[in-house]
Amino acid sequence: MRPDILNPLFAETETLDGVGPKLRKPLDRLGLTRVRDLAYHLPERFVTRRAVDNADEAGEGEQIVIRLTVTEHRGGRSPRAPYRVLAQDTLGNVLALTYFGRASYTAKKQLPVGETRWVAGKLERFGDMLQIVHPDHVVEEGGDTLQRLCEPTYRLSEGLTQPRLGGLIAQALGKAPELPEWIEESQRAKHAWPSWREAIGQAHKADHRDARDRLAYDELLANSLALMLVRADNRKRKGQPLKGDGSYRSRLDLPFPLTGAQKRSIAEVESDMAQEAPMLRLLQGDVGAGKTVVALEAMLIAVEAGAQAALLAPTEILARQHFESLRRMAEPTGARVALLTGRDKGRAREATLMGLLDGCIDIVVGTHAIFQDKVAYRNLAMVVIDEQHRFGVGQRLMLASKGKRAPHVLAMTATPIPRTLTLAQYGELDVSKLDELPPGRQAIDTVVMGQDKLGALVERLAAQVSEGRQAYWVCPMVREMDGPEDIAAAEARYAALHERFGDDVVMVHGQLSGELKDAAMERFARGDAKLLVATTVIEVGVDVPNATLMVIEQAERFGLAQLHQLRGRVGRGSQKSFCVLLHGETLSETAQERLKLMRQTQDGFLLAEEDLRLRGGGELLGTRQSGDTPFTVASLEQITELLPKAYDDARLLMERDGGLEGKRGEAARVLLYLFERDFGVKTLRGG
Repeated sequence: MRPDILNPLFAETETLDGVGPKLRKPLDRLGLTRVRDLAYHLPERFVTRRAVDNADEAGEGEQIVIRLTVTEHRGGRSPRAPYRVLAQDTLGNVLALTYFGRASYTAKKQLPVGETRWVAGKLERFGDMLQIVHPDHVVEEGGDTLQRLCEPTYRLSEGLTQPRLGGLIAQALGKAPELPEWIEESQRAKHAWPSWREAIGQAHKADHRDARDRLAYDELLANSLALMLVRADNRKRKGQPLKGDGSYRSRLDLPFPLTGAQKRSIAEVESDMAQEAPMLRLLQGDVGAGKTVVALEAMLIAVEAGAQAALLAPTEILARQHFESLRRMAEPTGARVALLTGRDKGRAREATLMGLLDGCIDIVVGTHAIFQDKVAYRNLAMVVIDEQHRFGVGQRLMLASKGKRAPHVLAMTATPIPRTLTLAQYGELDVSKLDELPPGRQAIDTVVMGQDKLGALVERLAAQVSEGRQAYWVCPMVREMDGPEDIAAAEARYAALHERFGDDVVMVHGQLSGELKDAAMERFARGDAKLLVATTVIEVGVDVPNATLMVIEQAERFGLAQLHQLRGRVGRGSQKSFCVLLHGETLSETAQERLKLMRQTQDGFLLAEEDLRLRGGGELLGTRQSGDTPFTVASLEQITELLPKAYDDARLLMERDGGLEGKRGEAARVLLYLFERDFGVKTLRGG
């Protein structure tokens, strides 16, 4: 149960003055539903203003605070015309305060003729006149504008202004209680970090590095501690020791020998599954490294031991694809494999549910549907989670409730993760790495070219299609957005290619219904369609051996890991494959280096480390938009710098300072609830 001291922070935003249903909508869009969320909605940057006595002291484009006397209001001839308020500084210089649209009503109220006001904003020139467009602040003499010389700028949503959001955040900070100290005292003293309450206040007032670092460290400590608690709890749980006799695995008829990395990983999994403590292992494998075979071996160990296994995939497309490949590989063994997704209905669904309950289905593949309340198993003892980064720790814990005892869990990811970040995301898992590619996997030739070569590329594509080959064409967005005309969109590119190739082209993107997506994918997988135009929805798992060309348009907009994942969709058959990285006219230095690295190496683990080095505080591996990092406060630099320290501090608390008991332990409980890592606390109570 959440400690009472946190109740003011977890109150709904409606408890703040001025927040009603209308204001709640833009706050909800930003994820600001509670007082805590507002307190942690940290400024993106700070605007520094200079107080000037008159306009002659200021430069054009400068953010200033100036004292002005209002002389005249000038309305426009039409509702769309600007509304100007003329005002004079102390030297008699005339400035226009310019408003558009409904803001003119505010101007009439705030700036009566003859009155003096402090005005804050950006000084610009329009023709011969100096102006401030939509002043940030207009305050009566004696007001607080002069204290706003360094002002936070927050991420906004339509319906919110900076002053309005700033006012709500100030209210939220006013409700922040004094919390007990959870950071080890020598660690805090070493960095001269303020208390939590001081830090959360300072972080909104100016660019206080110490305050920001302290708040980031709190988040990293909460995460490290929660994962350690989960790991400790898992070791105390009783699972089913599963020892296979090889009767199923010996009948596997694989078309290729296992790599050394696969054999090593299978041995690690087999050793874990033989223990009573349930396995929690992450299988990290580069694109095409053969994770599915390792997963199948693990599931067959469970079947040999008289138990059932399940494979959980993040999307229906991937679930169906896994089902087809596992069914094909498992056929000679006699293991019975079934598919269960949310779209399955009627008798077919009932038959699958009955098969899971009576045990005549050995392995089930599906989406979250396989863990719904109505799905019961005779003896589920092994779970494989594909594309681990799509599932949180809480979902991993949910699996424990489906077996008679906690099942063994093998999580898989094809996203290579830098060593620095493995602790952050998988601190409770043991890690196996597939760092070799199976024999016969050919290197993929990677070519970088500008958008001006598009015509020649389409001719090359036509040659591939005429030879019976297939190709992918990936775009970064679904529709054209307001902006540069050269930004590619899947629908526009599909229309252009459909003109040339007719019904040989199909399209897949995230806004299509599941049925349409599946139908397009199935046509492409069967070879009925020769070209698949898509967004990154095909980033993981799609396996079409006959596809030999991957075109990635606006490649500079993708992270290295995404580019690497997409490239890995080709080169799966015996034919030579190519990846073309199409880029726009202007490339930043970082983008140039990224594309150069893609040409130089196909080692996903190396690319992950390089991406971390190149991007610094940017988006992690190009996957941040899919929630790949579990952090909202800590930046990438802070994760890299502070995570090892936070992890050591968490271990010290667990091993030396009595865990969640004692004074610091009680404070750590507050921390876990503050960052909603309370699943760590619940493992103690439920374990």
